[in-house]
Amino acid sequence: MVKLTEYEQKMLDGEMGPFKQRAIRKIVDYANALGAEELCEVTKATVYFGYHAYLDAVKSEDYDEIFSRMVLCSDQKYHLEKFCDTCFTQTCVGACDQFCYEPVNLSREVYEKNRRFLDLTRDVGVSIAGSCTPYLSGWIPLRGEHFVSTESSNILFCNSVYGACANADGLEASAWSAICGRTPLWGNHILENRYATHVIDVQCRSESAVDWDLMGHALGRLLTDGNARPVLTGNFHRPDVNKLKKFFSSLATTSGCEICHIVGCTAEAPTLEAALMGRRPAAQITLTQRDCDNSLAEVCDEGSADVQLVTLGCPHYTLEEIRNVAMLLKGRKVADGVRLQIWTDMTMQHLAEVNGYAQIIRDAGAYLLNSSCPMVAARTAYDIVTTGFAADGAKQSHYVHSDLNGRNCKVFYGSTAQCVEAAIQGRWET
Repeated sequence: MVKLTEYEQKMLDGEMGPFKQRAIRKIVDYANALGAEELCEVTKATVYFGYHAYLDAVKSEDYDEIFSRMVLCSDQKYHLEKFCDTCFTQTCVGACDQFCYEPVNLSREVYEKNRRFLDLTRDVGVSIAGSCTPYLSGWIPLRGEHFVSTESSNILFCNSVYGACANADGLEASAWSAICGRTPLWGNHILENRYATHVIDVQCRSESAVDWDLMGHALGRLLTDGNARPVLTGNFHRPDVNKLKKFFSSLATTSGCEICHIVGCTAEAPTLEAALMGRRPAAQITLTQRDCDNSLAEVCDEGSADVQLVTLGCPHYTLEEIRNVAMLLKGRKVADGVRLQIWTDMTMQHLAEVNGYAQIIRDAGAYLLNSSCPMVAARTAYDIVTTGFAADGAKQSHYVHSDLNGRNCKVFYGSTAQCVEAAIQGRWET
């Protein structure tokens, strides 16, 4: 049985109200299931709130009832109350852009419901951010800090780059932690559990963002052990934040990896020996160009086709990436019958407005959107696709293949420049 502090026991006894009592009850159950001996304090959280289609399983418009059933896992209705004051909590991606809904073929009803649900949780302490890359706008857990997140690539990024501590707990457990400020002291929250288990010798191209995106996808396919903690070594080009977020996004797509050390780059891997913490690796794997080429074949269909939808920004774009797209679009026009969507968070979107990049994008007939992506927005954005779709994110292409190939539509993946050119020409050419 997990041992609680006096403060935690008071919360479990209901002295801080039934809402927090229910949250810590679920955390205690979770800890006991894991075999954790105690809890640890969580100081940052991202949560998957707002309206999402799966919430329709509760046939109710009462958000307290919806939240109780789907988040607190209870048939008893709890009134939404204040979240933990010492845990800064903000929203992950939502069902819709914060300011418009037409570009993703959503109804006004869905848009308004999403805003209403977000407003309700904002009123109890959850900041609206709508970001799968929260570290770009100041949500940064530092080394040794305990956090929870509902975005798999964010867990990888913050565990690896910053040396902060989190497990992939899931949507509900992340919310419980944000409410009560606690999570089981288990897994990646314990320093001794964070050592590398698999040494990866990188022997593939590593110059571009596409290279790192495919490296992540390919590596995930090679990591067949359930709790693998790889460390990258070899003669690779040092990545920047844009390459790393793509790498972690695709790695989280094809594996259950929660931390990945990169020698000379990430917080706990100044050397290979430091990443291994004196232990012998369970396996040594060579990541080859053939592995990456096989991943490219998985996420990009052969041949050419007219495209109706091109989406950029998976994960959400940085200001630098938005600027680069704006420069590619300047003085040009997206083809008739094609929708070009560029996804980011509200912080980057505002900076793009200040710098004139958003206006260039609008002038080209494209959309700079926030807080979501086609994959999360009930997939209604894909309704316009009749022959072809293109994306510059391996994660996005990976997950939509089954949907669109089943409709005899081709899915293409490539560099940002390739995708912009496809949007302008109205066609993906090999």
